[in-house]
Amino acid sequence: MIKVPGPAFLDGRVRVVVGDITTQDVGAIVNAANSSLLGGGGVDGAIHRAGGPAILEECREIRRTRFPEGLPTGEAVITTGGKLPALYVIHTVGPIYGEHRGREAELLGNCYHNSLTLAVEKNLTSIAFPAISTGVYGYPQEEAAEVASKAIESFLSSDRQLKEVRLVFFQDRDLEIFLEHQKFSE
Repeated sequence: MIKVPGPAFLDGRVRVVVGDITTQDVGAIVNAANSSLLGGGGVDGAIHRAGGPAILEECREIRRTRFPEGLPTGEAVITTGGKLPALYVIHTVGPIYGEHRGREAELLGNCYHNSLTLAVEKNLTSIAFPAISTGVYGYPQEEAAEVASKAIESFLSSDRQLKEVRLVFFQDRDLEIFLEHQKFSE
């Protein structure tokens, strides 16, 4: 299902594709998780199904030891990739649109920043993101494109380790909306 990569940004360090996040052969894929970290629908459910029980086991341990009340919005944690092509899964909780008193953009930006930080801490050179919060969490795709592109560009401006940040969209239309509204400087 992975199609020919779409346009690239920031000297080729950011690539956009339409495809299945669970099949991306990168250092880490990002899971648009819910705060329980115990799986769910959409991207979250697909990653847990494809990656197998090792991911859930590590998520349960994170809940037990670090986040007994659940992972806060905007934060990120890392687990094994289990049976996925990616070595790791970075779980981040995006904001539910309209429920954070105007802090949605800040929290969504934190999702990208904190996920990229974890990838660098693991010495990874590639990472793939889904469109965080744009599904059942209701974040408008147009606004999310702007936040995501600005957060990624800001991070990459001071990091040379990450060679590829891949943005993986589920459908052609999702990619088109992103391309219409992204704010990369080049």
